[in-house]
Amino acid sequence: MQRRVRAVVMRGGTSRAVFFHEADLPRDAETRDRVILKIFGGGDPYGRQIDGLGGATSVTSKTAIIGPASVPDADVDYTFGQVGVTSPLIDYGGNCGNISSAVGPFAIEEGLVRATDPVTTVRIWQTNTRKLIVARVPTDDGAPQVEGDLAIDGVPGTGAMIQLEFINPAGAMTGHLLPTRLPVESLDVPGVGPVTVSLVDAANPVVFLRPADLGLRGPELPDQVDRDPAMLAKIEAVRAHAAVRFGLATTPEDATATSPGVPKVAFVSPPAAYTSVRGDQVAADDIDLVGRIMTMGRLHRTYALTGAICTAVAAHVEGTLVHAAARPGDPGARTLRIGHPSGVIEVGAEVRRRDGEWLVDRVITRRTARRLMEGVALVPPSVWPESVERGEAARTPGRGRR
Repeated sequence: MQRRVRAVVMRGGTSRAVFFHEADLPRDAETRDRVILKIFGGGDPYGRQIDGLGGATSVTSKTAIIGPASVPDADVDYTFGQVGVTSPLIDYGGNCGNISSAVGPFAIEEGLVRATDPVTTVRIWQTNTRKLIVARVPTDDGAPQVEGDLAIDGVPGTGAMIQLEFINPAGAMTGHLLPTRLPVESLDVPGVGPVTVSLVDAANPVVFLRPADLGLRGPELPDQVDRDPAMLAKIEAVRAHAAVRFGLATTPEDATATSPGVPKVAFVSPPAAYTSVRGDQVAADDIDLVGRIMTMGRLHRTYALTGAICTAVAAHVEGTLVHAAARPGDPGARTLRIGHPSGVIEVGAEVRRRDGEWLVDRVITRRTARRLMEGVALVPPSVWPESVERGEAARTPGRGRR
């Protein structure tokens, strides 16, 4: 008989994930990952995830594991996993900012945090990055509000506004905002040549490029990039070599095999008008830069929220490619408007310089989230034998376990 696992499907921002209680998953980390892969249909060589709950895209093949807080001043622990669609691995190498917006509503609805109408504050310990996220969730009669007037480009309709504050997000994976201490440098990539990059780590590590250095214009749409295998290979080569430079992998081959989610690759260029994926005009005056970001080897149809956070921070740091491309803004706190394939995302960053070091106090953004489905997922006994305990999963997630 198949084992039953409580599961909740939630949309957070422009992503979707299956949420689990930590205590409902196997205690053994390797068995836990096999269970999650089976539930998603991950590692499907046909790329469809037909034998699971995954949506066959990077933004719909994500998991969130929620448990009791392991640090003071937090309400819950949140571990994020990027589930491979065609590869049988779960990448725990970073966080998903969009899914972070669904953690607060989940914690309230599951009784992990008591609602305090009209706004409930949920303090989230993000275990992948070991950083604190503060979610301010609108609630009514003890439950998260769903309907509201906030629209997010990339999500149809509107929803209730959830404010997210990423506290001190610098050095999320490497310990430093500028891991190499350089705002810009040259990366020598075999088969590509020297490429000018900025390596920045805030919320997630991102390698920033000028699109022209790869033969791109800047406002390309996903299909234009994704249908060019040679371009995708070139981009991955840069990403993999940047991962080594970041200190996240020992070799480029290791980066591609075990850490496909981080670092991310983003192309930034000065404000320019373009047509979005839904045919709307994005005016140059309505954005501060044009941004495109890769996710799991494909061009994101919007812009990863952690990537947007890193971009907003990098716009403050003199000498980076982002600072050079962005429309000049006020020093200190500013809201950066990034033009992406589906429209615009706004992120506010509070950055200051002290004794020659760049410090990031917090980054603020707004998202919507909604609980879509609740029930149980079924796991065959060969994947999760009765002899394997159910209980508190490992606190420290593995990186790219197969």
